[in-house]
Amino acid sequence: MAREEGKALLDALNRATARHHLLALAVGGSADSQALRRELRRTRREAQELAAAARALLTAPLRDRGLRGEERAELERLWAAFSGCLDLLEADMRRALALGSAFPLQAPRRLVRTGAGGAGGSARSLRHLAERDGDGDGDGDDLRELEREVLQVSDMIHDMEMKVNVPRWTVQARHGAGAELLSAASSAGPASVQERAGPCDPGKALAAAVFSAVLLAAVALAVCVAKLS
Repeated sequence: MAREEGKALLDALNRATARHHLLALAVGGSADSQALRRELRRTRREAQELAAAARALLTAPLRDRGLRGEERAELERLWAAFSGCLDLLEADMRRALALGSAFPLQAPRRLVRTGAGGAGGSARSLRHLAERDGDGDGDGDDLRELEREVLQVSDMIHDMEMKVNVPRWTVQARHGAGAELLSAASSAGPASVQERAGPCDPGKALAAAVFSAVLLAAVALAVCVAKLS
């Protein structure tokens, strides 16, 4: 039961962390706005709530020394993926804090055209956020709140490492490296071979034969003309 719930929570956390990552890339860029930072704050809080729920769900069974076999191996894989999500979330929060401090929206400072899309990488999403933009709170309050949340995530990571001793390098992957690529190649290979080795089209064969006969006749005619001349 914990394994299935853990997978569902981890999927949601992956999506929230990925969206937060894309939004954080747009901070300080030409697409930056109060609306974008509000969306970044909402996504960051969503990711933290999912992370807290996942930690509470996975910590207890992994601390149970009686849990063995495939059940424990699967939970350790989920724990390793969960730890990776938290590391990315913390790094993006620190990046957003640094860029938000360097490019406050309330100050008359030109934003940088970074080329990063953000908000899912969609220009339409950025325009939608810009249309919703309006007067927001001061940059200082938001940055102080973000700084507190960064410390909370750092404490969560430290607490996890102290309570659950699952080094990532000891977690065994379910599939070998590149298994997805090999699987895709093997599934695409026989189909392409079968297409190349399929039955010949009679129409194409007849056209090829006619073309060859015309070509031979032209060569023979050219030889005869050369001899007569």
